[in-house]
Amino acid sequence: MEHVLVLLRHGHSEWNLTDRFTGWTDIPLTEVGLAEGEAAGRRLAQAGYRFDEVHLSVLRRTHQTADAVLAVMGTPEVPVYATWRLNERHYGALQGLNKQEIFSTWGEQESRKWWRGYYTPPPPVDLDDPRHPRHDPLYAELAPGQLPASESLRDCQRRLLPYWHEVLAPRLREGKKLLVISHGNTLRALVMHLEALSAEAMESVEIASGVPLVYRFSPELEWEGKEWLA
Repeated sequence: MEHVLVLLRHGHSEWNLTDRFTGWTDIPLTEVGLAEGEAAGRRLAQAGYRFDEVHLSVLRRTHQTADAVLAVMGTPEVPVYATWRLNERHYGALQGLNKQEIFSTWGEQESRKWWRGYYTPPPPVDLDDPRHPRHDPLYAELAPGQLPASESLRDCQRRLLPYWHEVLAPRLREGKKLLVISHGNTLRALVMHLEALSAEAMESVEIASGVPLVYRFSPELEWEGKEWLA
């Protein structure tokens, strides 16, 4: 029995065109992003992969990617599960701004520490700011204390790991083959956990859009190897 987990970062979104930080903002894919999803599906199909379940965030760009992947693979019936725990990092006051706007407001050195580092969150949004998730009906069922006004990568990882331990890991132990479609920082946080990377090593980890990353595990979920289907 193989124990296989495939990670996939969603494709190119509309805010990528203007280099804006997206975070929890629910921005759709571009035509390029949809094509990236289709290309990922072809790579997976050509490599012989089939999935028992797909897990993704509640944000539409992961849903659009999943639709494109499963359609190309010819398996639209695969069960899909969505959770806010697989959302992108909440970038706080950086959401909706491009890098030049951020640099001019907070300086380049401080800003890079926020989005590449592990410990320090960006400035939070106020409770009455429309970018705060309490204003989004997607999160109406969550307790106020669960909703972030900003997240460091460590915060994102702490929010993610209960889903790994309680949902993904048990299914992998059962032998289910899983596809997780999420976001750059969320997948970085999961990779950090799977490979037991330090915070310093994590800063150099990149997750390419639309390129499947395959992990293979022992029955005890000890990581045995990985490969990019590029």
